[in-house]
Amino acid sequence: MSDSAQDQLIPIGSMVPLTGPSAADGTEFRNGVLLAVDEINARGGILGKRLHPIFADTKMQTAEDVTAAARWLIDRHQVHAIINGYNIGAQNCEYEPIADAGILYIHHNTLLQHHDTIASDPDRYFGCFMADAAEYWYGQGFIKFISWLRDTGQWSPESNRIAIISGSKPYSIVIANAMAAAAVQFGWQLAFGPHIVATPTTEWRDVLGRVRAVRPAVIANTHFYSGDLAHFHLQFMEEPTNSIVYVQYGAMHQSFIDIAQTKAVGVIVSTMIGLLRDDVGRHFADLYVARFGQSSTPQVGCQSYTAVHHYAVAASIAVGTGGPGDFEQNRKVARALRETTYRGVVGAVSYHPVWQAAVPYPDFVQDPSRGTPHLFYQISRNGSLALVAPEPYNTERFVEPPWFSA
Repeated sequence: MSDSAQDQLIPIGSMVPLTGPSAADGTEFRNGVLLAVDEINARGGILGKRLHPIFADTKMQTAEDVTAAARWLIDRHQVHAIINGYNIGAQNCEYEPIADAGILYIHHNTLLQHHDTIASDPDRYFGCFMADAAEYWYGQGFIKFISWLRDTGQWSPESNRIAIISGSKPYSIVIANAMAAAAVQFGWQLAFGPHIVATPTTEWRDVLGRVRAVRPAVIANTHFYSGDLAHFHLQFMEEPTNSIVYVQYGAMHQSFIDIAQTKAVGVIVSTMIGLLRDDVGRHFADLYVARFGQSSTPQVGCQSYTAVHHYAVAASIAVGTGGPGDFEQNRKVARALRETTYRGVVGAVSYHPVWQAAVPYPDFVQDPSRGTPHLFYQISRNGSLALVAPEPYNTERFVEPPWFSA
């Protein structure tokens, strides 16, 4: 490629797990970037320059894998931004080469640690953004959700007792502690936990026995491996109580239903970022499946897709992008990202001015046009996920779980 042709390209990096245990999600994150880049380029790119995506495999998502990917994209390809889904294992180690280079970085790691890193040195980490809300908000949002069910008359709990079980990963513990902290504020009594179970595990009978003894109206498990959670629910169903059962994120995957089968019906699960079922979301899903096939998952690809579009809007407002070392131009792009709410297929993405993370609705803001909706689903009788909250994005209503006695 000639130098003049190269000058008309904007290299955009993406760190995605294309091999390893998260390869399925990594493929969808890559698909989302590709579709967004094609759409932006078809409209003339950013101020006449076409985006050129470059992908780095983060494999097992260790700190070494992710940091090496960031350095390769910056040193070898001189990328102006890195945009991807999640890489949980690095725990923000990749921020250092990115901050040294002064480029933009948008990810979906769902980590409260992001807030702390930004707060530790806002000037150094000016280009680092998290396009979904931190895991903390899962806990706060779940308590608001069950309170909303109660207060709107959709569910009449037998008591105000709640039981919380946590996996042993920091992610699960943060969520469990957030639930416990919010429960009293909304009129719930913490009757059990947060109790930490060493995970991964498929054996839950001991802890379930102790949970049943307190007869809770709500049982929440913040571990997130779909197979482990399916066994948790199957063992709960050996002797069910009149309790709403919430399992963390893993039940979003088909593998949960494949194991739990018909006994999965009625389970509650949520995600901090997901594809909406309005006209905008359905149009995107149709395009995505037409491009990547029936087995593709637009519900995952929507994350990186939205982030690339948001970056393109911000770069246009800032009148251009900047490569490694161009701190002045990239600070302009970062400012535009902070100040510009983008309404995409996941709802509104609006960055908090201090955290530089997407603020959640209704967990943090009450205006759906100012926050990314924290979506709650209930597994329905046909095995699909019924979107039951929040308003105005919900398309179905909560149904009393089939294990409830009359």
